[in-house]
Amino acid sequence: MLKRFVPPLLAALLLAACSTLSDLKTDVSERMFGPGPSDPPMELASFKPSTTATVLWHVKVAESKVYEFTPALDGAAIFAAGEDGEIVRLDSPGGKQVWRINAGEKLSGGVGAGENLVLVGTPKGMVLAFDQNGKALWKSKVSSEVLSAPKVANGVVVVRSGDSRIFGLSVADGKRKWVYERATPALSLRSAAGVTLDGGAAYAGFAGGKLVALKADDGRVLWEATVAQPKGATEIERIADITSQPVVDGRVVYAAAFQGRVAAVDRTNGHVLWTRDISSYNGMGAEGARVYVSHVGGAVYAMDYSSGKSYWRQGGLLNRHLTAPLPMGLYVAVGDLEGYIHFLEREDGVFAARVQTENSPIMAQLVDIGNSTLLAQTRDGGLYAVTSRLMSGVSLDSAVPEKQKPRELPASAD
Repeated sequence: MLKRFVPPLLAALLLAACSTLSDLKTDVSERMFGPGPSDPPMELASFKPSTTATVLWHVKVAESKVYEFTPALDGAAIFAAGEDGEIVRLDSPGGKQVWRINAGEKLSGGVGAGENLVLVGTPKGMVLAFDQNGKALWKSKVSSEVLSAPKVANGVVVVRSGDSRIFGLSVADGKRKWVYERATPALSLRSAAGVTLDGGAAYAGFAGGKLVALKADDGRVLWEATVAQPKGATEIERIADITSQPVVDGRVVYAAAFQGRVAAVDRTNGHVLWTRDISSYNGMGAEGARVYVSHVGGAVYAMDYSSGKSYWRQGGLLNRHLTAPLPMGLYVAVGDLEGYIHFLEREDGVFAARVQTENSPIMAQLVDIGNSTLLAQTRDGGLYAVTSRLMSGVSLDSAVPEKQKPRELPASAD
């Protein structure tokens, strides 16, 4: 299995060089997953496209060199933000700007949208709420920097802080309704893993490979599952953190751990249905009885939802710091560190199309806005709407049957 290994000597040097545990977590994360690759990215091979990929429109948002930002879709409204505090609202599908404001302080997490709220977080642990016309509504303080987008549903804003606490805030005024906290290992990766809300529950992954389901209205623990077990001789080797968003699909929630496993968990009781030894940092996608995962080394896997067995593995994007896969009907999209969006065939994982946004890394999450179109935000501040269209002679009936039998891959495929 291809992994980014940090030897014990480097671990000792990191411990000596960092003045605080927070500095150490940041340093370890940057050395493993920083803006520059530790190994050269694989050169892109030429191929015969089976579909066309086109940039429909793009706008400039603020740069985000340190923090992760994901655009949000709420009805026909698109919201995006950047580190300097800028927040923009656009109309979908044309990308016309409706308004652009500045939050008045630096941002570190966002955007969340819903229930007439637009939500962002700051490095000082403030959650800022605006209405969807850009008017400031309230501020609420949590215990640490906000590294992911706050989420909202059923009258509760759920936000995760950098110290792995999860807070439930009132939609009306931001007052704290509940807080969830747990003990974490001494060393963990600093990541933008947030929460996933679905069906009245909040799902979140933690250091040490734990996946937790909380009742969203009061923070009560519904269940806890083990996705991965730490192993190894050193603290760095034993990192097995869930560093990406859990993915809900039907009655199953999926999670992936760095230096660990991918797991499918029954949402009703937390029972682990299956696991696969695949290490992932940016995470997964699921659609149509299939699960897709970006391996930490750059391979993309398609797996059967019921067993985890592989349909295919695409290894032509190694060391390209891939986003989480985004399933889109006949295709699966991933972005990379050079601003490319790659469309892979759902049936066999071969390249179907490719388009470059700009020469800047695509942030970890692509967003499906319908009509075969996705949103991608770059670190240099570009927000791009990219669409795929079938070429003449290709039939919509070419989609693979839902229950196609997965095939086993050799152990060396990882």
